[in-house]
Amino acid sequence: MKRMRFVFLLIFLGVFGITKAQVNLNTPMGSSQPNDSLLVATKDTVQTGLWKNPNRIEDYKIFTLENDTTFVDTTLTIYKDYKFNYLRRDDFELVPFANVGQPYNRLTLDEETSLFPQMGQKSKYYNYFGVNDIKYHSMPTPLTELFFKTTFEQGQLLDASISFNTSRRLNFYLAYKGMKSLGKYQNVEANAGAFRFSTVYHSENDRYDLKAHFVGQSLRNEENGGLLYNEYFTSGEDDFTDRSRLEVILDEAENQLVSKRYFINQTYAILNNKDSLSYNILNVGHRFNYETKSYYYADELVSDYFGEAYLSEDMRDHMKLRTMENQVFAELNNSLLGKIGFKVINYNYNYSTRSVTTIDGVTIPNILKDNETAIQATYAKQIGGFKLEGTASTTVVGDMGGTDVFAKASYNFNDKNGIEASLHMNTSMPNFNYLMYQSDYIDYNWYNVDTFEKQTSSTFNAKLKLNKIANVDVTYSLLDKYAYFSEEVGAIDSMLIASPTQYSGTINYLKLKLMREFRVGKFALNNTIMYQQVGQDDDILNVPEFVTRNTLYFATPMFKNNLYLETGITFKYFTKYYANTYNPLLSEFTVQNDTQIGEYPVFDLFLNFKIRQTRFFFKAEHINNLIAPEYNYYSAVNNPYRDFVIRFGLVWNLFS
Repeated sequence: MKRMRFVFLLIFLGVFGITKAQVNLNTPMGSSQPNDSLLVATKDTVQTGLWKNPNRIEDYKIFTLENDTTFVDTTLTIYKDYKFNYLRRDDFELVPFANVGQPYNRLTLDEETSLFPQMGQKSKYYNYFGVNDIKYHSMPTPLTELFFKTTFEQGQLLDASISFNTSRRLNFYLAYKGMKSLGKYQNVEANAGAFRFSTVYHSENDRYDLKAHFVGQSLRNEENGGLLYNEYFTSGEDDFTDRSRLEVILDEAENQLVSKRYFINQTYAILNNKDSLSYNILNVGHRFNYETKSYYYADELVSDYFGEAYLSEDMRDHMKLRTMENQVFAELNNSLLGKIGFKVINYNYNYSTRSVTTIDGVTIPNILKDNETAIQATYAKQIGGFKLEGTASTTVVGDMGGTDVFAKASYNFNDKNGIEASLHMNTSMPNFNYLMYQSDYIDYNWYNVDTFEKQTSSTFNAKLKLNKIANVDVTYSLLDKYAYFSEEVGAIDSMLIASPTQYSGTINYLKLKLMREFRVGKFALNNTIMYQQVGQDDDILNVPEFVTRNTLYFATPMFKNNLYLETGITFKYFTKYYANTYNPLLSEFTVQNDTQIGEYPVFDLFLNFKIRQTRFFFKAEHINNLIAPEYNYYSAVNNPYRDFVIRFGLVWNLFS
C-alpha cells in the first residue's frame, strides 16, 4: 500500500507539473535521429525566467566537459523507449539479469582502452558515473527532472535532479539516483545510490572558465551465484514458477563498490581575439581529479563454490584504489590552423588490500603504488562539412602507463547524411583485478605485475549515415595479449574457480550494425541488426553471430495535439553462443565453452504517451513468456533472464 500511494503521488505531481509548465512540444514520428540528443528548433517558449523573456527551449543548454552542447529534450520517440531503463541509455548490446541493478552480460566485444590501469570489477560499472558522464548546465530558469520506474517486488528506481543559474554565468546542478529492488529469486536484492553535484562558471570577460563536480556512489548487490539446479527452472513446473522457491548456489553473499570523486577543470584565455572573419584564442588550464574506490565481497557462510577457504565463516575480501590525476594544458584555437593542444598528465595511484601474503612461495604485497607521467597532443580542424580530429598520448615516466592514438575524419553532406571514419590504437596494462588480488578463498590470490604484458588493440570504425537508406556502422578490431578470466575445466556446475589469463594469440573481431526505420502513415518499423565474426585459434572472445531488435509501432498526436501517443511491440533475439559466466566474488565475467545460451525470442508490448513535458511509459516485458512459455531463456550460465512482468514509469521536466 505504501508503494502504491507513492506511485499515485508521483503521477499526481506529474499531472500537476503538466498544468504548470508552458512548453508544448509534439514532435512528429521519426523526427529525431537515433542518438536522440538534439531537439529540433521550435518557437515554443517558457514565459518566466531570469533572462530575456520569452525563453526558448534551446536556451536550456546541457554540455559536456569538452563543451559539446545539446539542450533539454522533451520529445517522445522510439529511441526514448529504448533508453527508458536502469542505465538510461540504449542497452541493445547488453543482456540484463533477472533483477534491476544486477550485472549485464555483453553481446559484443568489451574493449578497455584507458591510458592507465583501472580498478577492475567491471560488472559494477554499467551504472557508474565516470568523469565524462557528468554534464554541466546553463538554465534561464530552474529546471527539475524526475525519472521514475518500477522495479521487481519491493523497491523502485528514481533519478531526480534540479539545475539553476544564480546569474547568466554561474550554474548549480544537484541530482540523486537511487534504486532498490528485492527481485524474484533468493538473495538477489540490489541497492544503488549516486549523488551528483556539478557547477560551471564563466567570467564576465569570457576568459576564465570553471567546471567542477563531486560524485558519491554506492552499488550493493546480494549475490546468489545463480541456480543450484537448473532442471527445476527449465521444467516449467507450477511448483517453481514462484522463483523464490528455486534453490541458489550462495545464500549469504554480497558485494559492494563505494566511490567518491572530486573534480575541477579550469581554463583561462590568455588571448581571446575574435572578429566576424577570424579568431585567435590561446587557452591554458589545469585539471584535478581525485577519486577513491573500495570494493567489498562478504560471505557469512563460506561456500565451496569458490574452492577451499582459509576460514569456515564470515569471510571478507576488500580491495581499494586511490587515484589523483593532475593535468596541465595549453590550447591554441586559430581560424587558419585549427585547434592545437598539448597536455602533461601526472597520475598517482595506490591500489591496496589488507596485508602482505605468501602463498606457495609467492609473496603478494598489500600495496601497488607509483607516480606516472604522460604527455598528450591534440588537433582538430573543420572546413565546411569536413572535420578532422586526433589525439596522441604516451607515458614518459612509469611502468603501468601505455600509449593511445586516435584519429577521426568526418564529412556531412547535409543535416541528415554523412560519413565518418576513425582509427584507435591503444597499448595498456590490464586492470588491477588481473594484476593483484587477495581473498580468503585460497585459489583467488595472485600477483601478476611481473608476468602480465600490456594489451594492444587496433580498432577501425566507419559510419555511414544515409537518411533514406540506412545507418551503417562497421568496426574491425585486432587484439593482442588479450587479458581475460578463465575457468577451471569441468567445474561449471559444482565450482567456479577463475584464473587471470593472457592470451598469447591474436584475435580478429568484426562487427557490422545496420539501423533503418520504415514509415507508412502513422505506422513505423524500426530495425537494428548486428552481425559479428571472430577469428581466433582458441575460443576466448565469444559473441553471438546475429543480434536483432525490431519494433513495430503506431504514433499519433491526439486531443488537439495535447497528447502524443506511441504504442507497439518490440522483438529482440540473438543466436546461441558460449556466454561468459558471472563471478560474484570478483564482479567479473569468466570465459567458458561448455554451455550455450540464446535463440529465445523476447517480445515487449509498450504504450507510451506524452503530455507537454511529461512522458509516461507502460511496458509488458517478455510477454511471450506469459502466452507460450518456454523455459530456455538465460542471461548467463545458471542465471535466467526475466520472466513476464508489467512495469511503468515517467520522465517529467518542470520549467519553473
